[in-house]
Amino acid sequence: EITSLLSLYGGQFSSEQEIRVNSPFWILNIPSEEMARGLMKRTVCAKSIFELWGHGRSVGELYASLKNYPMDKMLPYLQSDSTYKVHIHTFNKTLTQAQKIKKIDALEFLPFKGKVNLKNPEHIFWILEDYGMDPNNVPEEPFHLYFGRWIADGQRELIESYSVKKRHFIGNTSMDACLSFIMANHGRVKPNDVVYDPFVGTGGLLISSAHFGAYVCGTDIDYNTIHGLGKASRKNQKWRGPDENIRANLRQYGLEKYYLDALVSDSSRPIWRKGMLFDAIITDPPYGIREATRRTGSQKETVKSAERSTENHIFVSSNYHLSDIFFDLLKFAAEYLVMGGRLVYWLPIYRPEYTEEIIPRHPCLKLISNCEQMLSSHTSRRLITMEKVKEFKDQDQNSYLLDGQYMPYRGHNSFREKYFSGVTKRIAKEEKDNQK
Repeated sequence: EITSLLSLYGGQFSSEQEIRVNSPFWILNIPSEEMARGLMKRTVCAKSIFELWGHGRSVGELYASLKNYPMDKMLPYLQSDSTYKVHIHTFNKTLTQAQKIKKIDALEFLPFKGKVNLKNPEHIFWILEDYGMDPNNVPEEPFHLYFGRWIADGQRELIESYSVKKRHFIGNTSMDACLSFIMANHGRVKPNDVVYDPFVGTGGLLISSAHFGAYVCGTDIDYNTIHGLGKASRKNQKWRGPDENIRANLRQYGLEKYYLDALVSDSSRPIWRKGMLFDAIITDPPYGIREATRRTGSQKETVKSAERSTENHIFVSSNYHLSDIFFDLLKFAAEYLVMGGRLVYWLPIYRPEYTEEIIPRHPCLKLISNCEQMLSSHTSRRLITMEKVKEFKDQDQNSYLLDGQYMPYRGHNSFREKYFSGVTKRIAKEEKDNQK
C-alpha cells in the first residue's frame, strides 16, 4: 500500500530503505513533508508518520544520533514562543507514568525553549520504543528506539466509520472496510478516475474508491443483488427492504454523486464498446464457496426459442470455472484499462501447493505486488495488483503464461483448473469443518 501511494504522489520506493520484518516501525526516505501528509491522507495500514530526528539500538545510540541531527532543522520547532509536548509509545510493553517521565526528562540536552502544553500544543514529539513481537518474552531494554516530530496520522478511523456492521446494504461476502480501502490504494485510485468492479455484488469495493473521489460502476450476473431483492444477509432480517441497494450505500456516506450505475451482466461476455476505458478495475471474484460462480448459457450453449422473450428474459446459467474467471478478468483488464491503469483482485490459494507460477499472467499486464492474507493454516488468499504496460492487440486476445511463455488459451482444462478446483474444495471443506 505504501509503495503504491508513494508512486501516486510522485515519490519513489527504494529497496535500500530500512524494512525490519519483525517490527511495526519502518524508516522511509520521503522528499517532502507535503508528500508525507498526502500519503497519510490515504493509508489505512500506517498509523502515524514522524520526521525522524534520531534512532538507535540503545539509549546511548539514540542520544548520540539526536546530537548529530542538524540544529538548523530542529530550531524552527523549539522556539521560545512555541508550545510542545512529548509522547512515549512502547510496542509490546507497558511503562508506568514514572518511567515515562524519567525518559522524557532525560531529553533535557535538547534545546527546548518553548512551553509545555499537554492539551493543545503546536508541536508534538514522540519517543518510540520497540520491544519485539513476542508478548511472552519481553526484553528489559528495547531492541530499537526512535525520536521524532509528529507530522500526521493515517486513516485508521475509516475502518470504523465505514464498518460493514453499520452499512445499509450488505451481502454474504461484503468486503471488510479496511481491505477495501487497501485495495483502492493498491489501485492508486484518485479523484475523477473511473473505477469498475465486474463482480460488484453489494458494491463494497465501490465505496472506498468513491471516498477517494473516483466515479464508480459495476456489473454482476445476479439480478436480485443488483436490484436489492430477495433474502437478506443480515441476521434477524428475512427479506431485503425497498431501499437496500448499492446507490443507498453510497448515499449513506455522502458519495452518491460518484455513482455511475450497476448493471446486470455476465463478466465472461463484456458489454462495453471498444474504447471504453477504466482507470482501475478493483474486484473480488467469487470462489464458488459462499457465492456461486456462474455465467450465462447452458453447457451446450443451447436455449429453446420458446423460452426466449423480449422482456424479463432469465438466461440459463452454467458453471463458471475458477481458472476461466481469472483468465477472462485479465483479458478484460488488458483491453479496457488505460495505460498505467491497475487491476486489483483476490486469488484463493492452498498454501502447501502454492507457487508463484500459479498466478495468472497476461502479456499486457505487469505484476506489481502479491500480498497474502491468511485464512487458516492451509488456505489463504492473495491480493494481486497488476498494471497495464502494453497496448492490447488482436494477438493478445487469448494469451496466458505457461512455463515462461505466452500460449493460446484453450479452455479451463489447460489453465491450472486442477489446482483451482482443488483450492475451492479444500477451502469449502475447511469452512464446513469450522462450522461444525
